Amino acid sequence: MHTELVTIPTDTPQPLDGAWYEPDGGATAGTALLFHGNTMNFYVGAPRFLPPALTALGFACLAFNRRGHDILSNRNSRAVEGAAFQTTAEGIADNEIAARWVATERGSVPGASAPVIMGHSNGGFLGVQHAANHPETPALVLLSAHAGGNVQAALAPTTGLLGGARTEEFRAQAEAMVAEGRGDELMMVPGWWYVITANSYLDRLTTMPDTVATAPQIKCPTLYIRGDLEIRESYPAEDFAAASGGPCDVAIVENCDHYYNDREDAISELVAGWLKRTLIDG
Repeated sequence: MHTELVTIPTDTPQPLDGAWYEPDGGATAGTALLFHGNTMNFYVGAPRFLPPALTALGFACLAFNRRGHDILSNRNSRAVEGAAFQTTAEGIADNEIAARWVATERGSVPGASAPVIMGHSNGGFLGVQHAANHPETPALVLLSAHAGGNVQAALAPTTGLLGGARTEEFRAQAEAMVAEGRGDELMMVPGWWYVITANSYLDRLTTMPDTVATAPQIKCPTLYIRGDLEIRESYPAEDFAAASGGPCDVAIVENCDHYYNDREDAISELVAGWLKRTLIDG
């Protein structure tokens, strides 16, 4: 496959960096967008290990960083960026920006105007919202997409997210900081996500759509994968499938954690086989 590093401008100083992968000889099966997980980026996890399998099928694909990539980062100055500052609205907007870039800058590639959407974890959650807003989406692949809504806060004592059992304490701290005009200041949160601004912390508690509630809007074929070592309530594959407005296949992968450690080949084969049956042979 041919790999090209790309930079996609946004309406802020922070662009979206990524990699465009295309089969040698050109794409024949379509185009795919890969959405990374929370605090991750385009060169780790599924956006890194899936492109060889996708290009082997004939798909071109774009793996890219949202502005909310990694936890904290900087590029050409000491100004910081990253997931500590992210909002749900910004993540949705970044996916729209990337999709428009593919449609305009790679418009001659098959499927560039209606790509397959694939997302891991928070990227899968955002992928559901993207597909709901784009009924032309030919297929959706959800790789441990989280439940969104208020599920993360409810499960925090179990998962350790958002400060774990201390979530309400940190919510009060964040609310006080915002009231004092310090919403962009970082706060330390034990467990994941470690450091986060008060604005972003409250955003994650209050603005995320519910993944299962959005499912009836999804009409395209969907593959929803979860590892058997993951919490069912956090990654509600079966509930999404039952509520989906289109066909949805569920795959629970044995001996598999949230990051698919040592199961990358199994995930790649599962995704590639499903895409071949659904879009190429079907």
